Amino acid sequence: MTTTSTQPATSGSPAAGDERPGCTPAGRITRSLLGWGVLAGPFFVVVSLSQAATRDGFDLTRHDWSLLAVGAYGWIQVANFVLTGLMVLAGAIGFGRAMTSGVGARWAPRLLAAYGAALISAGLFRADPMRGFPLGTPDGPPVNPSGPGLLHLVFGGLGFLCLVAATGLLAVRLRREGRGPLAGWTALTGGALLVAFAATATGSAAPAPTMAFAVAVVLTWLWLSVLSAQLYRTVS
Repeated sequence: MTTTSTQPATSGSPAAGDERPGCTPAGRITRSLLGWGVLAGPFFVVVSLSQAATRDGFDLTRHDWSLLAVGAYGWIQVANFVLTGLMVLAGAIGFGRAMTSGVGARWAPRLLAAYGAALISAGLFRADPMRGFPLGTPDGPPVNPSGPGLLHLVFGGLGFLCLVAATGLLAVRLRREGRGPLAGWTALTGGALLVAFAATATGSAAPAPTMAFAVAVVLTWLWLSVLSAQLYRTVS
């Protein structure tokens, strides 16, 4: 997963182990784009959990983070979705610039970009109030789902499927590069996200599916940050 590599030490060249020469202008742009891929996950998680801890009536064991986009302060989570989606789009462009050949070079960045676009769309089309949030909302699922609420679910589902597909391609790529542990983690991340999303998509209000999905989302963001950082270090 590299663009260009440093040359072996030769007579008159820096000794092996010396610091890598400075990036080319193109490399600096690619690194900047990948840097947004590193930051996207921590940004989304911190903003979401900060709201979860301060919004009256929000319960992490019962409510999906998407519900933070409704209510008086819902604009904060809307902005969180949109800004994070833009960061993922930037990171996806960085992936495309850095991965010039090999398995997934064409489609993995495109699938990541699709996930970023889905995040933006899911933010603009808010989820319907449900399960007692915001306070005063009847418990249970919405009786008459709204158009924006349905579109939120559609874009969210498509985005997660694109992300799972990207993890599959990248797992194969990493395996062929001889990076077995990272390939295994990548495959496990995609599988866990798919199973957790399927469980929560049933509409169950039980704590286990809701918490499992939240954990899978956090682990997926951690994976994207780590992979973006590792790819960042290969660019020169």
